[in-house]
Amino acid sequence: MILVIEVRQLTKRYGGTVAVDELTFTVLPGRVTGFLGPNGAGKTTTLNMLVGLSTPTRGTAIIGGLPFAAHPRGLRYVGTLLDAHAVHGGRTAYDHLAALARSNRIGKARVRQVLAEVGLAEVAQRRVQTYSLGMKQRLGIAAALLGDPPVLLFDEPLNGLDPEGVKWVRGLFQGLAAEGRTVFVSSHLMSEMEHIATDLIVVGRGRLIAAETLAQFAARGGTLSSVSVRTPDLGALTGALTEAGASVAQHADGLLSVEGMSASDIGDLAFAKSIRVHELSPRLTSLEEAFMRMTSDSIEYRAGATQ
Repeated sequence: MILVIEVRQLTKRYGGTVAVDELTFTVLPGRVTGFLGPNGAGKTTTLNMLVGLSTPTRGTAIIGGLPFAAHPRGLRYVGTLLDAHAVHGGRTAYDHLAALARSNRIGKARVRQVLAEVGLAEVAQRRVQTYSLGMKQRLGIAAALLGDPPVLLFDEPLNGLDPEGVKWVRGLFQGLAAEGRTVFVSSHLMSEMEHIATDLIVVGRGRLIAAETLAQFAARGGTLSSVSVRTPDLGALTGALTEAGASVAQHADGLLSVEGMSASDIGDLAFAKSIRVHELSPRLTSLEEAFMRMTSDSIEYRAGATQ
């Protein structure tokens, strides 16, 4: 079963506040799609509307051509991890999953299977209130996998996981996509998504900023940021570069950071001026920096200098 996520002109208002504003995008099967944006960008609200936990003010959010509520036994169609804390703390992990399984006519063997898959088999009889955040994330992932669904939605699934857990989740998501499933993963960190995602949906203040492949996003972000230059003739080179219109900053270790000129132009200028250069290192904008630049106008809360 192959199901596509389609969002069309999706809008959600809470009084005078617009949480999601005319969002339109498609999430395809066989790929991991990262859903990126600063905190407060509307990601969780969008996911909630996809699974019927919130009603759109306008527009549609459908999965496989239908609203989520139209899919009988929903866990067999869409698996979700929206809030790792949304579990009764007095229940054991096994009992929590068993209750979900019964409501969707899923056998107990599947409960044991997913507990083993996420690494919780040995603690399945412990009450969830004793679990760490990372363990609760694993339990949430187990619940999402329970119905063996073709579509999976995850909201900040790496929170609380240790490095081994993060590595495991990356492999899991990529494996699920390789099986032809539609995998949609929200995060506010580009550094997470560049190791997981094939495609990106980037939002800010509820509006769409970008919908493209990771490679396209990388190509757009991979622009020359500056050139690092090391020379024994700091004064002479700084003067020549400044005169040529470049912006030059000197670091404590004597390294120059030059903006406004390419490495080849700096080398040619130094040669023409008979200035020795020991290092020329172009520096490209990272994906994280590109993401920050694209979403800088959408950050809701900014830290300021302490007075």
